[in-house]
Amino acid sequence: MSDRTTDKHEATAADPVAPGEHAESTPAETGPRPRAGTVTEPVSASASASGSESGSGPAPGPARDGSGSGDGDGAGDGHGEGKAPAAGTAPPRRRITPARALPLAAALLLCALPFYLDAAWLQIGLFAMAAAIGAIGLNLLTGSTGQLSLGHAFFLAVGAYGYAWLGGDPGPGLPPLLALVLAVALTGVAGGLFSPIAGRLRGMYLGVATLALVFLGHHVMLNAEPVTGGFNGRSVPPMEILGFSFTGSDPYLAVLGVPFGATERLWYLALALLALAWWTAHNLLRGRSGRALTAVRDSEVAAAVLGVPVARYRSGAFIVSSMYAGLAGALIALISQTVVPDYFGLALSIDYLAMIVIGGLGSVGGAAVGALFVSALPLVIARYADQLPLIEAPGAPGNAVGPADAARYLYGAAIVLILLRAPGGLSGLLHSGKLRRFRAGVRPRTTNETQEPTS
Repeated sequence: MSDRTTDKHEATAADPVAPGEHAESTPAETGPRPRAGTVTEPVSASASASGSESGSGPAPGPARDGSGSGDGDGAGDGHGEGKAPAAGTAPPRRRITPARALPLAAALLLCALPFYLDAAWLQIGLFAMAAAIGAIGLNLLTGSTGQLSLGHAFFLAVGAYGYAWLGGDPGPGLPPLLALVLAVALTGVAGGLFSPIAGRLRGMYLGVATLALVFLGHHVMLNAEPVTGGFNGRSVPPMEILGFSFTGSDPYLAVLGVPFGATERLWYLALALLALAWWTAHNLLRGRSGRALTAVRDSEVAAAVLGVPVARYRSGAFIVSSMYAGLAGALIALISQTVVPDYFGLALSIDYLAMIVIGGLGSVGGAAVGALFVSALPLVIARYADQLPLIEAPGAPGNAVGPADAARYLYGAAIVLILLRAPGGLSGLLHSGKLRRFRAGVRPRTTNETQEPTS
């Protein structure tokens, strides 16, 4: 037996424990062992001293209900400060801020506009909503992935002519709703055929490659007369869903005394499609795929190191963008009731690039606002051409500036100003300075409030 064991037995024999008394022992020798998976906390010196003086052993741990009076870490002061709310307590209500109320107010306003505006203004709004759908798709490719595309007009034409041929005569004559879905799918197939090139090229090289699609598509639209109707185009069958026709008189419809013709009915169809496109893009950008697209845009090398398949995400973004363009093209065909090849030219692709630059790259809401500005501006100028200086009505003789040319001058100047003063576009302005505090529901303090009182 070792000397340490002998000394321990001698000390025990020299100091026997009386009946009813308990021997003090160190936790390391006779104390209970902690269970597996538990963490033991050291007892502070002050707590040990106070416990030994009162004869009650070591100080207890932190109180669970916040009502303890000990001095250890986490001990409550009788009021439960810093603790989680008790069971049964109602969670705090979320504050309604302008940023949360704005989308609902905008939706209600858009739903009420057909009751107050005439058909001409509703027509402008319909073209703006169709352009917003196409701009959201292009923003997913250019703004979120960093891929330049000048062939957006080609996919708009595929969607428009695809719906006109699939649902019309000559053509298969499918139900209009099925023709719309298949037209969007056909545009996705066209984008998928080009996606291997989009996965390998980037920047200016992809822009030049997609530019070839515009000229190739224009040649096909002029020569494939059985499908496209040639130079004069072709008519578009009206939309019909479950027997309800989106025409002016069949069946007759009046809501709150307001007759709903083709324009009013198409307004709510376009609004539903825009809401679906907005919701899909918003959830896509907030999810894992959106973070991967952003990583590809910021740094392809870093994205590849993190395990992101760069080529696959580029190709996927191109396909999704083309499907958005196909939906927008089919909606444009429904609104105009006819499609012609000259509409889907290079100028249309540049217009869509202007939409996303003015609205803000990478922003779904910014793309919609930019589409409203670019698509509605020439129509508004044409409506008031006789009242505006230096602008002549469409078809005026001479070298007068028409509404379309004036609109391009204006949003060209807007692009220059935004690139110089607000590189983030209109959406970037909404997230900066006082507008950011306003959207968060915080009132900016005035100069008198920020000054400290003097003694």
